[in-house]
Amino acid sequence: MPRYIVERTYPGGLHIPIADRGVDVCAEMVQVNGEAAVTWVHSYVTSDRSKSFCICDAPSPEAIRLSARNNHLPVDRITEVNVLDPYFYQGAE
Repeated sequence: MPRYIVERTYPGGLHIPIADRGVDVCAEMVQVNGEAAVTWVHSYVTSDRSKSFCICDAPSPEAIRLSARNNHLPVDRITEVNVLDPYFYQGAE
């Protein structure tokens, strides 16, 4: 399955409650993503919470857009990526 970085901008900031409600919000997002065969791996969020960079596995950028729309999330850019792991090269001689 292809892997993507999904860049998002939140004009009012990203707000996910830290408590049981936050768990529910994330679980709902995961469920909606699953309907489009999108797996949310993890995200990086800027310190001011205005942007996030989400790592997702998905069959296509269109699946990510559909899942974002259904989750009421913005999408600025979707970039297909491959993993480059510096530890892969250790002992490769």
